Amino acid sequence: MKKNTPKTFSALQKGWTLKALNLQKVPEEIRPRLAEGIAATVPGEATLDLLRAGLIEDPFDGANENDQQWIGDVDWRFECDFEWHDDGNTRHDVVAYGLDTVAAVSLNGRPVGRANDFYQTYRWNVNEFLVAGTNTLTVDFSSPVRVAEERELVNGAYPHVEHHPFNQIRKPSYSFGWDWGIDVANAGIWQQIGIDSWSKARIESVRPLVDVRDDGTGILNAIVTIERDVLPAIGHDPSGPAVPVEDPLAVPVTLTVKACDFEGEITGVIEPKRTTATLTLEVPNVRLWWPQGYGEASLYQLEVAVNDGIQGRWAARIGFRTVSVDTAADSVGRPFQISVNGVPVHARGYNWIPDDAFISSVDRTRYERGVRDLVESHSNMVRVWGGGIYEADDFYDLCDEHGIMVWQDFALACAAYDETAGTRKEIETEARQQITRLSTHPSLVVWNGSNENYVAYSEWGGFKEGLRDDDRPKNDFGYGEKPWGDYYYSELFPKLLRELVPNATLYLASSPMSFSKQVGANLDTDGTMHIWDVWNREDYRKYCDYTPRFADEFGYQAPPAWSTLTAVIHDDPLDAFGEQMLVHQKAAGGNYKLARGMRSHLTPGHLDEVSLDEAGNRSWLIPTDEWETLEDWHWACQLQQAHAIEFGVAHMRSLEPVNAGALIWQLNDDWPVVSWSAVDYCGRRKPLWYASQHFFAPRFATIQPRISQRQWEERSWEGKKPAADALALVLQNDTRTDSRSSWTVRRMTMGGHVLAQAKFEVSLEPGGHAELLLPADVVKPNDATAEILVATPDEQGSQRVCDACFERCIYNFAEVLDQKLDPRALEAEITASGDSAVITLTATSYVRDVFCMADKVSAQAVVDKGMVSLLPGEHQSLVIAQPGSGELAEYLSARVLRSANELKVRGKY
Repeated sequence: MKKNTPKTFSALQKGWTLKALNLQKVPEEIRPRLAEGIAATVPGEATLDLLRAGLIEDPFDGANENDQQWIGDVDWRFECDFEWHDDGNTRHDVVAYGLDTVAAVSLNGRPVGRANDFYQTYRWNVNEFLVAGTNTLTVDFSSPVRVAEERELVNGAYPHVEHHPFNQIRKPSYSFGWDWGIDVANAGIWQQIGIDSWSKARIESVRPLVDVRDDGTGILNAIVTIERDVLPAIGHDPSGPAVPVEDPLAVPVTLTVKACDFEGEITGVIEPKRTTATLTLEVPNVRLWWPQGYGEASLYQLEVAVNDGIQGRWAARIGFRTVSVDTAADSVGRPFQISVNGVPVHARGYNWIPDDAFISSVDRTRYERGVRDLVESHSNMVRVWGGGIYEADDFYDLCDEHGIMVWQDFALACAAYDETAGTRKEIETEARQQITRLSTHPSLVVWNGSNENYVAYSEWGGFKEGLRDDDRPKNDFGYGEKPWGDYYYSELFPKLLRELVPNATLYLASSPMSFSKQVGANLDTDGTMHIWDVWNREDYRKYCDYTPRFADEFGYQAPPAWSTLTAVIHDDPLDAFGEQMLVHQKAAGGNYKLARGMRSHLTPGHLDEVSLDEAGNRSWLIPTDEWETLEDWHWACQLQQAHAIEFGVAHMRSLEPVNAGALIWQLNDDWPVVSWSAVDYCGRRKPLWYASQHFFAPRFATIQPRISQRQWEERSWEGKKPAADALALVLQNDTRTDSRSSWTVRRMTMGGHVLAQAKFEVSLEPGGHAELLLPADVVKPNDATAEILVATPDEQGSQRVCDACFERCIYNFAEVLDQKLDPRALEAEITASGDSAVITLTATSYVRDVFCMADKVSAQAVVDKGMVSLLPGEHQSLVIAQPGSGELAEYLSARVLRSANELKVRGKY
């Protein structure tokens, strides 16, 4: 049941059928079945009904995607019969909480209404259409692919990425396919639909706006909006506008706020002939809502009753907090520094995409898994990307509970959008509904107008040319240009936010976005930044060339877990360039980029290096040519992804407070695919996710290259930084408590012999940052391939002030390719322990990045730790939940228990 669905609503969930209306688009062998109709599930989608009926194979399996493109070309009819009898209420509405997308709704053969927007809720008065007894509700969907193409012919072409003109239709962009997503544009009733019968008044919406006074008093201003019932006048055309009934009655409203230590109530009245009232309640000594790592995410229960609940009840949890942002020019550029409750917060986390290509399949369990992945990785922010959807209430409720700040994009991405009257109306209605629905959530701190639409306009080749229209007045560049969507970002959305939720959230018009005029839209030192030259064409060391004020997109690819990959790819033999493998790799040249990116890190050569084929022609190396087996390639890709992002995030966090945020692209997948995700479609965590547990820790230590004062004085040129010539231990305390710690930094051999060391005493205030230049004898190795730096904290006893303590950090002087890592340095044994198994690791020499691919033994197995590095003589335990009934020794096999040490000797070089 959708949150705050009224008790007067009766969902229609049974008896649905699905038919194809244009059978010529359907494969001949299944036309009879789809002419007659098959059972349909609501909420649901046409493709899933076809799958359940056995008419298609699993869309995610093999290359089935290619064979099922016809589904998006079909007009689909969902239909059901239901019983209805007059219950004495004066108003009866068909309510559709989500239709995908262009649909005509009829009841008993009479048109009720039309839908054009996936994101909107639709409500139609059907008093004149219902009959006592059996009624038939029909929803006819037009092919989304055809509609998009037809509208492009009418509206004219507008620039967009990918191959479908998704920007012509208010349907999620990702459903047409993306560089990580399957193309499964279909149709369906993706949320509940049913009959709502009510009288006199119903609660239309509640917007609880909160503030906090300096004295700690929480202020709640709840804006309650009702709809009064309307009846058609005698002789009135039921298809025309409704006529209000004269209603002299005031509607009493009661508001209650409860928590473990507080209960308050206030009453108000919605005056006759009005539909809105504002009720204000004060909460003394209010408990604040804080992001994870900064305090408790305190919530209060809010309940609203209209006419003692007779006309409806509404409930939600709210949180009291303030939010502000600093974008004022400074010596570096312009920041995007978010503060919650007056405290600057370093945002760290991931981007979120829809959790399934078939969005009706996403339930609370999947959301719980996703938010758990955020919480357990020490993330405190998630960005809901604009090419997806406004997520279900469960998602935001879970973020509220766990202190995960939400950055929410409006649903416009990577394209130009027309500004015709019809599109403006659709987008405004959509935005009003979503802003109002999400206004209850303290976790929602940022609204963003669009994804990459400003940078597309200013920098992407061909974008402006695609907007050229010489029939329009000339712009500053000397040519006519059709409107491309800026009205939504610069005018409509900020206006609606000021009207509906003033001061409740932050807003920026697009991301990336610079806040200074006459600078590039994606300037690292100004505003927000997306970093995509790394991965596409640059080595990941390029991250160090940037000073990102807030990096809200950057990422690196890797395959999913082995069991996830091999469940859907059946090429024989398995190959990185097999037909089915490439169906599950959507990024242009993706598997070549994986191979090129490893060079100088895990394999010899340089990123841009080419090889010669047998005929002497230049060619890129085939990725698996550098590895003994595809399993080695698979592990190398996953290790490379973790190393690349760890390198980037560590650099950004070392720049705090200049850097105020790092959001990785991406947390999750919507199908089994080679992608940028940290957690694959089946919920299996990649090495990157385990690495993020460390580099997203609230108290973070890293050793970073720095420029000594002498180097600045002797080697710098005006406007050009000299090369780094020193190393520093950088410490960041992203908590609200003091930190005092002792640090020992040792340069040692792989075998554990200490060659030099230094000690430091460090005190950090809340949010504090320290950079400690290390002595030359500590940082200059005799043999970079055989030595490492280890910084170890001591926060024991009275100095330990919180559970979020600093972790040890290790600096590798050389890449895995060049390091003298002993492939026999890891010893392991495994024992059963109740329903789990425990692997005990022992290192005889330095062991880098141990990772147990437990899913290779049992698809259900889950390991509690990953990307573990051990010094000589150290022990570590890995606990495997649900290890299965097979031989436990399999978990110690070379193909399952992996490390950087053994990977090096498995390459063909």
